[in-house]
Amino acid sequence: MTAIEVKQLTRRFGDFVAVSDVSFDVKAGEIFGFLGSNGAGKSTTIRMLCGLLRPTSGTAIVGGIDVGRDPEGVKRRIGYMSQRFS
Repeated sequence: MTAIEVKQLTRRFGDFVAVSDVSFDVKAGEIFGFLGSNGAGKSTTIRMLCGLLRPTSGTAIVGGIDVGRDPEGVKRRIGYMSQRFS
């Protein structure tokens, strides 16, 4: 079973492309590391997967829920704690 399915996920802020055509799958029970240098788009990708930021294009399914179509449904299914919690 696939827990997370990401296909060609992209996020633009005006002319700036923060995430470009990212694709990966995470199987249920699998440990998955998401590594990259500063500015590589890790946080932006995670924010999209958590339903906090809409993708510009591409698809992401988290726990069977399409984050582009039902971001509130994703938020209800996962737990997320921002590093900037206040």
